[in-house]
Amino acid sequence: MTVLDDRIEMAEHDGELTLDTMFEWLEQMPVPEGFKVEIVEGAIFMSPQRDTHWEIILDIIEQLRTAYPRKRLKSDVRVDYPGHLNGFSTDVTLVSHDAVQDSKGLWSCEDVEFVAEVISKGTAANDYGPKKTAYATAEVPVYLIADPYQGKCHLYRNPKQGEYVIETTVPFGYELDLTDTVVGLTLKTDEFPRD
Repeated sequence: MTVLDDRIEMAEHDGELTLDTMFEWLEQMPVPEGFKVEIVEGAIFMSPQRDTHWEIILDIIEQLRTAYPRKRLKSDVRVDYPGHLNGFSTDVTLVSHDAVQDSKGLWSCEDVEFVAEVISKGTAANDYGPKKTAYATAEVPVYLIADPYQGKCHLYRNPKQGEYVIETTVPFGYELDLTDTVVGLTLKTDEFPRD
């Protein structure tokens, strides 16, 4: 029996599985280099970072850096969200200027002002489904999905009662006007590659 087996058995005896326990298990596992790992509704997802995926993430971060200091921007950093066992490693996260990490070194979802996810084939259903619901429930003001398969950006704003009230779709190549949101700038999508 391995240490991982012992921890699983202990968690089963306690009757309550936690995100901290699940992430501890993941730290013991040989996760391949270049894979993003997150927990969505208690299920563990590992997805490889593709070149297209990274180029879009980097483009978004570079544009946000024109208005925000590096310390407010996060990528693939765990943030726990409302719902059952939701520990996301979002592609791009903008936290508020007064955000601080808790005693465990985690950022609070209440401090998240903007989230961007770049679609991967294996996890697209999460980004459009349970993650979108969790972001809206946490009242993240602006949620952006960049979908290189569709060649479109989907912008969600004004969260109310676990749903986003406003959705805007913009094809790659057009500007995404966020000047009337907490983000306060326009994102260019003309260099977003497609898959």
